[in-house]
Amino acid sequence: MSDQPISPGKLAESLKPLQKQRGLPPVHLWNPGFCGDIDMKICRNGGWLYMGSPIARESMVKLFSTILRHDDDGCFYLVTPVEKVRIQVEDAPFVAVSVERKGGGLTFTTNMGDEVILDQEHPLWVNVDPSTGEPSPYIRVRAQLDALIHRNVFYQLIEMAEDKATEQGIELFIKSHGQTFSIGSVST
Repeated sequence: MSDQPISPGKLAESLKPLQKQRGLPPVHLWNPGFCGDIDMKICRNGGWLYMGSPIARESMVKLFSTILRHDDDGCFYLVTPVEKVRIQVEDAPFVAVSVERKGGGLTFTTNMGDEVILDQEHPLWVNVDPSTGEPSPYIRVRAQLDALIHRNVFYQLIEMAEDKATEQGIELFIKSHGQTFSIGSVST
């Protein structure tokens, strides 16, 4: 762990050469040494905090979202070619804030402006909290990074869903690009 805390400004500065490139940086190819923890957190609602305060510059948050990586150790990191810092994520790093039917499928847009097509590579699933019964729906955005589907968007999915009777009750499904995804059951 480093003695000097790494600031968001320093991290953003190290990314300036990459900002002119198209597409996402190849964070999966970068393997810098671990530089320590940074007091940065992504909240369940998609907000980013640094030292407990919201990061107000949307452009900085979007930049950081492009260098986010979820490693096999279960931790989330901001990664540059020369630095790797661990951050905290309350739930999923992104929030799916809208959905629309396009052609033969559904396209979700995240709070970072990423468009994700629901398909085999970007599946949807629903976790149910056993203590409250509350569903938490997710979609895979990219390489081990998911988006929590906003409650309003989930309601839209329920409206679009087809139902099928099962022994447990009515199960709701949505279809996208030839794939079928369960979004939950309705008890009978």
